Amino acid sequence: MGLAAAMTTASATPVDDARIVADLDTRYQAAVKINDAATMDKILHQNMVLLTGNGAIYTKDDLLKAARTKASTYEQQDEEPGSQVVRVFGDTAVVTAKLWLKGKTGDKAFDRKLWFSDTYVRTPEGWQYAFGQASLALPP
Repeated sequence: MGLAAAMTTASATPVDDARIVADLDTRYQAAVKINDAATMDKILHQNMVLLTGNGAIYTKDDLLKAARTKASTYEQQDEEPGSQVVRVFGDTAVVTAKLWLKGKTGDKAFDRKLWFSDTYVRTPEGWQYAFGQASLALPP
């Protein structure tokens, strides 16, 4: 399923919506992994906000800038297989999954797992990622 098709869901059933949003969130994680700002830009809602477990807040512009400048490089930026769950509530969908992040920010290496919740909203352009919340790093 192409990105445009995944984002256009006017006549989808709740089961279709869940599948579309699951695919879209997986595509978003893959785009972050390779710093693909163009794909991230298509998926992120204009007013998107990410709240991390330590209280830091990032906007769409912050995330796109980080991707364009390759502030972080990733070996891993992948959902743990079988951990993704999508819950659809009409024009809102929430994705939860366990994420493994491994790479570098500058010369500082990181390797951690965390839980996240990504909230998608149906817009005239299709589903868009509007709010994210990431936990603190999980214990090893």
